Formats: sequence, C-alpha cells, structure tokens
Amino acid sequence: MAKHHEVGRAGGAKRQLAGKVMVGGHVIKRDASSGRVTSVHGTQVEAVMAAAQRSGLLEEKSGRIGGRVSPALVEQAKARTGIEADTDLIEFALANIALDDKFAESFKAVRGTVDPDLKLGF
Repeated sequence: MAKHHEVGRAGGAKRQLAGKVMVGGHVIKRDASSGRVTSVHGTQVEAVMAAAQRSGLLEEKSGRIGGRVSPALVEQAKARTGIEADTDLIEFALANIALDDKFAESFKAVRGTVDPDLKLGF
C-alpha cells in the first residue's frame, strides 16, 4: 500500500502521494528514466522531450544560454509545466519551438474546406 504523508501545507499546499507531489491541484512526478520533473500537464512536456530526444536535439549539451527574464514569467512557466530546474525549463521551451509542427498554419490553410469523399452520415 502506498504511503501518503504531508510535505508542507503553507502557500503552495504540497502533499506527497507515493512518489508524486500534489501542488496547487496539479500532480507532479519525476520521470524515472530521465529524472526530470513533470506534471500531469507534463504529458506535453514528456511528448516534446521524447520527440526532441528522437530527433537528436538533446545529444550534445555543450551550449550555454543566458539572459534576463521576469521572475514571474519563470515561476508561471514552472507552475504550468511542473518543471523545477531552470535548465530543464529552457530546454523544454527551446525543444517546443524547434519541434513546432506548424499545426496552426496547416489548420488555417484548410479552413472552410471539406474533403468531398468524407461521409457525413446524412
């Protein structure tokens, strides 16, 4: 049976549940293979990072990036993704952009069209 114990209740209201942490209504977990922290919303994080790995974008980690950003932006991004480390957050953001599938452009291009062979059921 899984152990349930409180981690902390002030502010962020954290609660540990069998290797997962509940923070503000989101379940956050650590990926066993990569050690990265992801949330239930993190299925997107997991999918993006897996695609980046398959594409060879994560093989060499010798590059360095730096810049000044709003702390509120970083905290909101961490809360939405469940990612805790700045490096992992930057890596996810860059991978998300690098792997853009151009869905919006493709969707707009077919707007208002219907395949003539599509069976609509009436």
